[in-house]
Amino acid sequence: MSEEQKKSTGSGEGKIGQNTSLAGGSKAVRRPHGPHGGMMPGEKAKDFKGTFTKLMTYIGKYKIALIAVMIFAAGSTVFNIIGPKVLAKATTELFNGMMAKFAGTGGINFGRIGEILLFLLGLYALSALLSFIQGLVMTEISQKLCFRFRREISEKINRLPMAYFESRTVGEVLSRITNDVDTLGQSLGQSITTLITSVATIVGILIMMLSISPVMTLIALVILPVSGGLISVVIKHSQKYFTAQQTYLGKINGQIEEVYSGQNIIKAFNREEASLAEFGETNQILYQSAWKSQFISGMMQPIMSFVSNLGYVAVAVSGSMLAIKGVIEVGEIQAFIQYVKNFTQPITQVAQVSNMFQSTAAAAERVFEFLEEPEEDVTVAGAVQADQESGRQMKGAVEFDHVRFGYQPEKTIIHDFSCQVKPGQMVAIVGPTGAGKTTMVKLLMRFYDVSSGAIRVDGNDVRNFNRSQLRENFGMVLQDTWLFHGTIMENIRYGRLDATDEEVIAAAKAAHVHRFIQTLPGGYQMELGEDASNVSQGQKQLLTIARAILADNPILILDEATSSVDTRTEIRIQKAMKNLMKGRTSFVIAHRLSTIRDADVILVMRDGDIVEQGSHDELMAKGGFYEELYNSQFEGQDAAEIA
Repeated sequence: MSEEQKKSTGSGEGKIGQNTSLAGGSKAVRRPHGPHGGMMPGEKAKDFKGTFTKLMTYIGKYKIALIAVMIFAAGSTVFNIIGPKVLAKATTELFNGMMAKFAGTGGINFGRIGEILLFLLGLYALSALLSFIQGLVMTEISQKLCFRFRREISEKINRLPMAYFESRTVGEVLSRITNDVDTLGQSLGQSITTLITSVATIVGILIMMLSISPVMTLIALVILPVSGGLISVVIKHSQKYFTAQQTYLGKINGQIEEVYSGQNIIKAFNREEASLAEFGETNQILYQSAWKSQFISGMMQPIMSFVSNLGYVAVAVSGSMLAIKGVIEVGEIQAFIQYVKNFTQPITQVAQVSNMFQSTAAAAERVFEFLEEPEEDVTVAGAVQADQESGRQMKGAVEFDHVRFGYQPEKTIIHDFSCQVKPGQMVAIVGPTGAGKTTMVKLLMRFYDVSSGAIRVDGNDVRNFNRSQLRENFGMVLQDTWLFHGTIMENIRYGRLDATDEEVIAAAKAAHVHRFIQTLPGGYQMELGEDASNVSQGQKQLLTIARAILADNPILILDEATSSVDTRTEIRIQKAMKNLMKGRTSFVIAHRLSTIRDADVILVMRDGDIVEQGSHDELMAKGGFYEELYNSQFEGQDAAEIA
């Protein structure tokens, strides 16, 4: 979890701890967006060659293990291929013994047959052992590669700018870590070993078949173009249905997740029938594409069996004729039939591996695209040192100097913002929705950089600070709370990881949440459930406020921090926050203007500009836009009383 994410979701601290960032991340992974962001089978990479070159660079770290995999896979295949030729000797020995017995000139040499079979058993056992070792090593390689990708993606997330996360869905980002990395690991491990064994099998079987009879080999090879043509026809017709199946599988998963998570809204608006109708329509399309894809692809096996049986007949007839002429032995016919039977399988596997490599490249391409996203400049050469470790804690003087900003260059939303804030002042930012209040906070914390002008803290441009050190001095509490799966004690301590239990409890008391925690089963050790759903929204807000109090940062940002609590609790929190804000610069974004009457400075924003500023009494005396905003919050109440 990045610092930006943490702060923008209600964390009141500026220090990241490894032991808790995982907890926060696990919460994010459970968001219901996964099926939409994943890669579909059959999807092709836009730059196959370039992506595969990058992937080979990653795999190059394990080249010794990969060479070992190739040796073990090839060895396992060779020993497996030799088996039918050895078995042919046992068959020939048995056939010759039977013929001699019928002729009265001898009998079956069971000792010789036993020796051959024991040797054959040893070959197959050695082949199985080598196959087991190569599978073990290849699994280790693929999982280490997945581990490396996940680690790099996780580290990358902390270096991405806020603009990246605000322009993409959660599922799109998470699918890179889950779906794409899993696809990459599984398909890579399977495709490499399958390719090695298939190629070795094709070459080995071809050599063994030629060693038995070039004529029979030529006859057997005639079936390859026929089977290859039929396979290509089947794949061509089934691929579009497989693609449709995956597409609508993702849609139906999304519908199920939305219906499940929004069940209360669906029931409240009586949308059960509409939801069922929408699900039924998608389910019908999925059914049609699924059975067509399965049926057409299922035809491959009987077609291949039919072609193979034709090949067996041709081999049996030609082999019998050659055996009668004494060109080959009877056992070799049996071995040759086995080779023909096994010859088409690796060819089919090679075709499948080519598709698998496409899926691997597509998944790798999406991962590499994420890893190559532009990063925010984390460090600044000659950066101003302003954190507690360096002994230079911020005093809190803030200056906005003709700030101009737009999320998109052609759309400016902050036109000319200027303001000076003295250390320790409480600054309230008010204005209608979309006026730019939260944007100013994002600029102050360097989630974004200004287009022109400057924001200075203690006389230093914020762009001259390292982002992490700058944010060490900010505490933030937002309207949207963020709590992870863990104990209440751990969630509050997230504000300052080295805090003692006594300090955590003191922060909870200051936030007026201590008494509530004591009534819970387990108290401070109670586990918060999924999305902290086992406490109310107001109680979650109190916990995030306690976390901000514990963080004890010199500059505070409060964005509607008391919007989810009742009026009585709000008054108590306001008193606690007033004590907390003593000696600290505080920026308070408020919609209920009655909560910021005691602010030292009130900045009134409209359309990205400060239109008024001053104390509450001064602004009310002006009779301008602030007075209009202040009085409008009582109009609804007065109308309700009249009614």
